[in-house]
Amino acid sequence: MNLKRREFIKLGGITAAGTIMIPPFLKSCRGPELSGKAESFMNHFEVTVRQLEEVIRTAMSRGADYADLFFEHTLENYASLEDGKVDRAYSNVDFGVGIRVLKGEQTGYAFSEDLNLEAMLKAAKTAASIADSQARVLPVNVSEYAVPDYYPVKVSWEDTSVKEKIPFLQKVNDRIFELDKRVTKVNATIGDTTSYILFFNSEGRLVWDYRPMVFMYVTCIMEKDGRIENFTSSRSSRQGYEFLTEELIETIANEAIGKTSLLFEAVKPKAGEMEVVMSAGESGILLHEAIGHAFEADFNRKKTSIFSDKMGKKIAEPFINIYDDGTLLSNRGALNIDDEGNPTERTALVSEGILTSYLHDRISANFYKVKPTGNGRRQDFRNIPLPRMRCTTMENGPHTREEIIASVKRGIYVDTFSNGQVNIGAGDFTFFVKSGYLIENGKLTRPIKDINIIGNGPQALADIVMAANDSKLSDSTWTCGKGGQGVPVSMGLPTVKIKKLTVGGTNT
Repeated sequence: MNLKRREFIKLGGITAAGTIMIPPFLKSCRGPELSGKAESFMNHFEVTVRQLEEVIRTAMSRGADYADLFFEHTLENYASLEDGKVDRAYSNVDFGVGIRVLKGEQTGYAFSEDLNLEAMLKAAKTAASIADSQARVLPVNVSEYAVPDYYPVKVSWEDTSVKEKIPFLQKVNDRIFELDKRVTKVNATIGDTTSYILFFNSEGRLVWDYRPMVFMYVTCIMEKDGRIENFTSSRSSRQGYEFLTEELIETIANEAIGKTSLLFEAVKPKAGEMEVVMSAGESGILLHEAIGHAFEADFNRKKTSIFSDKMGKKIAEPFINIYDDGTLLSNRGALNIDDEGNPTERTALVSEGILTSYLHDRISANFYKVKPTGNGRRQDFRNIPLPRMRCTTMENGPHTREEIIASVKRGIYVDTFSNGQVNIGAGDFTFFVKSGYLIENGKLTRPIKDINIIGNGPQALADIVMAANDSKLSDSTWTCGKGGQGVPVSMGLPTVKIKKLTVGGTNT
């Protein structure tokens, strides 16, 4: 954060992949008195309040109900190791403003990678064309919103060189080879992102955010008796350089070795319908894919979600409480503000089995006459915000993990997933399970791998008959896709038992 934007762009331009446009200095009168933080972000993008107001007036000039400006400057860095050497490192810089205009439920959108006033006004006129009447735009009082700090940074990525990251890649490589002689190859990557965000709308709200992100993932490849298996272990957080520690290296290395080793002993279960126990943590993919998307308000507003007529009704057992939380400290899914400038929160979606809220952006909140929940998210300034999840979790239940496993005569226990997909309308889902265990007569027996589980989200939610007191967050590198956009998310779950899902396996 000590590096000015223009200086960083000039430095980054030497190695960045892609074209970087450096906007000219803009000189105009200063606007109203701003706090030091606001001044800092305004100077970062080299704009003034008067210019923002002029762009908003242009965007509203054809009778729009609302308009906003989303400025973004994102810095990305990646370094990768393969065959014992760090052989790839690159950086990228993205910079621009998105201009959105709303007229009823219609959206006009345009963006510019050039922040001179002429370019922004041109984009504003394009976005304004969604409306078709003339209007007198009244001035607004500019009001700053002081954001919380859910992701404090000790050492920023701008102040960290690639030379300081390389030793961690080398250490995790060496540690994995030390732990098991069967290791034949290790691939490891560290990536960090820093985003500066400035937001202003036609209601006068001026708000900003500084968003760090980092991930490390490692793929371990092992060979035994001519068989080759692999497993990828990853961690991600909204932190600075302090994320990289010796403890992280040890955790990832041991997880990669342990999970890969199990795959050599794994079998496939007999296919069919059976009880499925989902482990704490990563099984939160059930909440995200099978249930969470159907709670997003745009799908309900358009009546495409199976939950569109279920508000206030029982959809699960009374011990089920589900939240979408953007306030978790340093969590991958955390947000100080959403991409519509709204404060984030812990949104109760299901309370004691009753559906109590959808996930709202501005458009759906207006439609349902409720306040936004801080779920308006976008991939970058080139895209419109949509209702999106942040960190979707379930609270502890009344049972124990041991009780749940002991209650299953024949079924499977699943703990690692590689992907999933869902049909929002019908709620049908498919998950690919990387690893887990057979459950036979109340005990975990042989490992299993590479199977699909298939079901219906609302039915699976209703069929959760037991939930343990071990709720856990997964801090892996989850990215959610929707409408062609990807955003970072996280998820969590206690150990739960679903009384019936279809399991893909063998027919013998």
